[in-house]
Amino acid sequence: MKKQNCWEFKKCGREETGAKAAELGVCPAAIEKKVDGINSGKNAGRACWAVAGTLCGGKIQGEYATKMQNCLACEFYTVVQDEEEDEYVLTKEIIKKLS
Repeated sequence: MKKQNCWEFKKCGREETGAKAAELGVCPAAIEKKVDGINSGKNAGRACWAVAGTLCGGKIQGEYATKMQNCLACEFYTVVQDEEEDEYVLTKEIIKKLS
């Protein structure tokens, strides 16, 4: 089974050609190329928890430190960890690449 990016898993419609991109804007995770391929994702599609400005629970999330509590409880975050197993890239490594 193909590993999903966050916008596919959450069905938010904020990817570049998504149904809600015009209304809500394109999600930063969908266009963040610095971490393309991390955790087998397109752009930051499987590292969204480390990217500011993602939309979760209908609200735009801030920087990593303020949103991480929500991300730790997110089903998608857990799915990525489980699917990647020993290949999972730690958040601190993702943040280094984003800096």
